[in-house]
Amino acid sequence: MSNTLTATACLECDAEVPWENGARVGEILECPECRIELEIESVEPPRTVLAPEVEEDWGE
Repeated sequence: MSNTLTATACLECDAEVPWENGARVGEILECPECRIELEIESVEPPRTVLAPEVEEDWGE
């Protein structure tokens, strides 16, 4: 039995990005080909967006 729930196409390189069972909105997936991070925007229907870049605030 596989842990893969579904797969979506990477928004950058179009490679298949698999999702694990129990994936939730807001989780970050990494494309196995180009390594870009994708954020799960919707589970039903399955949809991802480019994950926001985290900026350092340097304590400001």
